[in-house]
Amino acid sequence: MSKELSASEPSVPSAAAREAREEVGLYVHIPFCAKKCYYCDFNSYTLDRAMVERFLHALEQEVSQYSRKLERRGESVVFDTLFIGGGTPTCLAAKELRRLLEMLRAHFTFRADAEVSCEANPGSSNVDKYGALREAGVNRISIGVQSLDDGLLQRIGRVHSAQEALESFDAARRAGFENINLDLMFALPGQTQEQWQQTLQRIIQLESEHLSCYSLIVEEQTPFGDAYAAGRLTLPSEDDELTMYEWAIASLRAAGYDHYEISNFARPGRRSRHNTIYWRIQPYLGLGPGAHGYWDGVRYSNERLPHRYAEALAAGRLPIVETRRVDKDEAMDDTMIFGLRMLAGVDRAAFRSRFGVDVAEVYARELRNLQELGLLEVDEESVRLSARGLPMGNRVFEAFLRLP
Repeated sequence: MSKELSASEPSVPSAAAREAREEVGLYVHIPFCAKKCYYCDFNSYTLDRAMVERFLHALEQEVSQYSRKLERRGESVVFDTLFIGGGTPTCLAAKELRRLLEMLRAHFTFRADAEVSCEANPGSSNVDKYGALREAGVNRISIGVQSLDDGLLQRIGRVHSAQEALESFDAARRAGFENINLDLMFALPGQTQEQWQQTLQRIIQLESEHLSCYSLIVEEQTPFGDAYAAGRLTLPSEDDELTMYEWAIASLRAAGYDHYEISNFARPGRRSRHNTIYWRIQPYLGLGPGAHGYWDGVRYSNERLPHRYAEALAAGRLPIVETRRVDKDEAMDDTMIFGLRMLAGVDRAAFRSRFGVDVAEVYARELRNLQELGLLEVDEESVRLSARGLPMGNRVFEAFLRLP
């Protein structure tokens, strides 16, 4: 198969094109949820058992097609990470999750120390389901807790209680998981500083290996988006949101967590390897309805609707609906925008090695302006957000987006 991208599908990256320490990821999207949360704009649909079977059959066809492409290229691609996301993967039955993981391992090769993650929601997870995932090779669980305040959970459309979230964490531990991430949200409608602090203090006591703390983003075409447009959604002020974020940083650092990315905190050695692939603009294959991938310098996306995704594969073709080859300028912009999400920032030597030019030569004006505003720190080794720039990341990122 030619290394060049066809009109409908990405090619497989050559080993020579990958840096020696560059990791390769695999993402699988499960497009089902028990219920759509009010803030969610992810590609997910109410669970339909008949559609689950059709989806799993289509996914196996997609996996098989990519596996054959790898074989025809004669290349040995070994995946460093696997992330099963959604949607809510754990709304599938334990036997369906085992089937999915067995399918992936039958067609793809993973490193012995691969990070294998699966998202889970309280209410759809128990010790038996976690045990099935653990036995099937999953070694990292990411639980969508969001809050430990029942009133707030109801307000944002979650289907679990605070007690169920705690029980889900305990079940994961009892099933043998030693690497657990907990997702939390702040700046929720009507949320007070006290509510946020109480949630985070209780979460810290659990001693999970990883925490993700995201402020609410109101997306269009969601119930929250509609309510906000109609003036019916009351959110904390920007100052209150900043206070919540800064309090979280200080509290988690004091508790021994490494704040390594804008929204992510980890115990030593427990950073998310899969997400780091995204932030470092390294290759990952995306499978499933609506999945995105970055493969051989090409960004692509799959058909979003599960039935159309299945129809494409039943017809013998990959369900890709959009592809875009990333040119050098866009790749440099992406490296800056995503790399600056990490507190270590963008490594200047790695940038020069990849693009043959120094960061300061490409972005002299942007670096100067952002330094003058106190949002960026620049030295011989790296370019990184300052403490002041950390909560203003989006403003910084926009400066590196050179539109055509």
